Amino acid sequence: MQRLDPNQAAPEAIAAMVNLETYVRHSGLEYSLIELVKNRASQINGCAYCLHMHTRDARKAGETEERLYLLPAWRESSLYSERERAALAWTESLTLLADSQAPDEDYQQAKQQFSDKELVNLTLLIGAINVWNRLAVGFRFAHPVTAPIEKETATA
Repeated sequence: MQRLDPNQAAPEAIAAMVNLETYVRHSGLEYSLIELVKNRASQINGCAYCLHMHTRDARKAGETEERLYLLPAWRESSLYSERERAALAWTESLTLLADSQAPDEDYQQAKQQFSDKELVNLTLLIGAINVWNRLAVGFRFAHPVTAPIEKETATA
């Protein structure tokens, strides 16, 4: 059960987050990359609400099921571009900051793929999804439940 509604409790704060989200969405970063970053951070943070939302958004924008399924193992998959790999490494470093301390290797990889402005925008994107994850997990947002999926049974 949801603990509280942050929009009701602090509408100005949520409006500021929505403004940041709007900025990032229109910052010039590729929409597909934005959704990969949001999904990867949400996986790390265990945010079902955000995963539900952003996997749907990614699919609507043409993202493949295969890339979404393999996202936790992106390092072992050839399905992601060098730019996406750099963004995912930076996402993991900043999402797991207490453990990673944002290593120079991840920064240099990101620096090779992103301009200074893009790197700031990517970092803001990562920060924003981490805030959304903390709101959703901390206040126990429940993702919408659609009709149950009927399982296929094997026939001999």
